[in-house]
Amino acid sequence: MDLQLKETFLTQWEKYFGAVELPIVFYYHKEIRNAIHVAPQKGRSCIICELAQVRNGVSLAYDAQSIVCGGAKRFLGYAEKIRPNFEYFLSCGIPGKMEGERYIRTPEMVSEIQKHQPMIQDAKDNYIIFKRWDKLEDFDEPAVVIFFATPDLLSGLFTLANFDQTEPNSTFTPFGSGCSTIVYYPYLEKDAERPRAVIGMFDPSARPCVPKDRLSFAVPMVKFKKMVDYMDESFLITDAWEKVSTRIAKTN
Repeated sequence: MDLQLKETFLTQWEKYFGAVELPIVFYYHKEIRNAIHVAPQKGRSCIICELAQVRNGVSLAYDAQSIVCGGAKRFLGYAEKIRPNFEYFLSCGIPGKMEGERYIRTPEMVSEIQKHQPMIQDAKDNYIIFKRWDKLEDFDEPAVVIFFATPDLLSGLFTLANFDQTEPNSTFTPFGSGCSTIVYYPYLEKDAERPRAVIGMFDPSARPCVPKDRLSFAVPMVKFKKMVDYMDESFLITDAWEKVSTRIAKTN
């Protein structure tokens, strides 16, 4: 981790966005690096709920055994399949046997979606480590930066992500679980020719785990570094943003 980048962002974040919630990051590594190894939870578990601890400054490390939710296992890279009959679970269910979430109209549509979702390969035999930005140390290797943002914060992050782009889709909003939009999709973007940021947390099942006025904005580290570099020459120095940042300060 470039500690100069760490400090630069902390300074710039306070300068342009104020004393608001810091982002968290994640990466895969064979060792637990100054983080708490999460034990398997009993009963229903959602990693989005558990990440509230990271947002509060507690660093966490997961492996395949730590994760109970089948969706999280799949989208964090620890399982090939989510659960038996998942295509029915996500859609209409099986009468008399399984209730469906009804997020997708038919099981066949779910199966088609899954055809286009390759596995994350870096999870195997590694931990996934989550830390808040200010907790990063020189040995950390963040791959993705995740913000939990109000609409005003999101407008700033979204606009900054587009600052060096010539076409309008440098940020996208894929359909998926809460964990897929902060881990799976942005992690796959890190190796893309033109990495994109991901807006997410629209999953109704994950919504109770975040404040009602928050969405997620996840950006691969390679793109995030450029965003930090551009801050002082971007719209953030204009009167237009000053009006927004003043409102952020009043509502924080």
